[in-house]
Amino acid sequence: MSAPAPSPLAIVDAEPLPRQEEVLTDAALAFVAELHRRFTPRRDELLARRAERRAEIARTSTLDFLPETAAIRADDSWQVAPAPAALQDRRVEITGPTDRKMTINALNSGAKVWLADFEDASAPTWENVVLGQLNLIDAYTRSIDFADERTGKSYALRPDEELATVVMRPRGWHLDERHLKLGDTPVPGALVDFGLYFFHNAQRLLDLGKGPYFYLPKTESHLEARLWNDVFVFAQDYVGIPQGTVRATVLIETITAAYEMEEILYELRDHASGLNAGRWDYLFSIVKNFRDGGEKFVLPDRNAVTMTAPFMRAYTELLVRTCHKRGAHAIGGMAAFIPSRRDAEVNKVAFEKVRADKDREAGDGFDGSWVAHPDLVPIAMESFDKVLGDKPNQKDRLREDVDVKAADLIAIDSLDAKPTYAGLVNAVQVGIRYIEAWLRGLGAVAIFNLMEDAATAEISRSQIWQWINAGVVLDNGERVTADLARKVAAEELANIRAEIGDEAFAAGNWQQAHDLLLTVSLDEDYADFLTLPAYEQLKG
Repeated sequence: MSAPAPSPLAIVDAEPLPRQEEVLTDAALAFVAELHRRFTPRRDELLARRAERRAEIARTSTLDFLPETAAIRADDSWQVAPAPAALQDRRVEITGPTDRKMTINALNSGAKVWLADFEDASAPTWENVVLGQLNLIDAYTRSIDFADERTGKSYALRPDEELATVVMRPRGWHLDERHLKLGDTPVPGALVDFGLYFFHNAQRLLDLGKGPYFYLPKTESHLEARLWNDVFVFAQDYVGIPQGTVRATVLIETITAAYEMEEILYELRDHASGLNAGRWDYLFSIVKNFRDGGEKFVLPDRNAVTMTAPFMRAYTELLVRTCHKRGAHAIGGMAAFIPSRRDAEVNKVAFEKVRADKDREAGDGFDGSWVAHPDLVPIAMESFDKVLGDKPNQKDRLREDVDVKAADLIAIDSLDAKPTYAGLVNAVQVGIRYIEAWLRGLGAVAIFNLMEDAATAEISRSQIWQWINAGVVLDNGERVTADLARKVAAEELANIRAEIGDEAFAAGNWQQAHDLLLTVSLDEDYADFLTLPAYEQLKG
């Protein structure tokens, strides 16, 4: 066979990385270029459609199930493809970025699935994008190890049969990869992440008895799911593996997607393996879409919006009902707590909250759930073991008792909680601390004993924006204004400097993070995604 022609893609403004030639081969880049040629124009159309839909929501302040797809919802005969053996039991899934240490620890964690994250838990530096791919290749060839220079501890993989199944999450449709271009046009990050991973690993995973499995983030409509399905069909033909080998779990983490769950499964039916309930991005999407809808859409402090809020219950119950009606897995939300090595009492209280949350999900019919830390795997496992026993899932629980109306999903004012001054301070604290770490290339960050990712910063800045624009009066009688947000942010910056010292403060990106948070929180022209202006400031 002749050698592949050099890829037409150009690698732009990127320092060479060790072993990058193993990932950025001519053949792999030619595949990514073909994905880009075929699918980016439709991606662009769908992003434009998002803006049109958002304008319609601003005009009407409502959403409904789609009349044009009523026949799909009414047809009880269709099901998604049966789950492959490696995805039958998903009772506990651990999430995290694909750095070398995390790759080993996640695979070894005892969880059934690892969500290997190139999206919200990973800042898209070129190093993270390329070396994250290399770490997964090394994991599948069992050539991965890691020695922590700070502690001297070594990490290595357990036997294959003890390792978690990998479900990889590429970036969302809205993000481009500035370091890979065709002419002057950057390739969508989603196609870079998917393309490199699929090209190098699809056959290798089949040989291991698994397959190329994906989590699809930030989906806003069934038409976006259709685009992914077309990508999968083309990709499988391109590398010569059977149709239906790819499996995708879609995160229902936008309010518009919540009204199209069945249609999303239908579009992906030969490649679908489930839906997931993603909490912070879902709340961010509600604020983003209904940000000018007045007082009835104002969310209280993010920590006051638990999964037991009526509109969140409607969302999760509909998700379980929809998935099981169509033979798909329903995967619950994140337990983000990070255990403390110093405070047993903090752990005790938090573990009880995690246990109650996972007990509720298992009792509601979910087939599995997420954790952010290996220490939480046994707690979540126990909750699902109690309900599942020896069964791999509970898709036979059809939840026919669930009847969610369109209005239930956006009944934000059904929640008996109001914004507080402490909630404003927390939004500023978490926003600055997360963005500072993100600008250093870290996407998963422990803040106040919680593992935070980009969705956290999105809900933080969106709430600040919403509270200012809705003229919210807090529990202490103060009205939320731009000046109040600036005052709280200045105080937090001073507190951080006092906490970490002048030298560490100067070495970080603290002022830059403070300024960026205020920009996306105060600008009249609301940025669709914080990561878009942040990416312009990200080095590497």
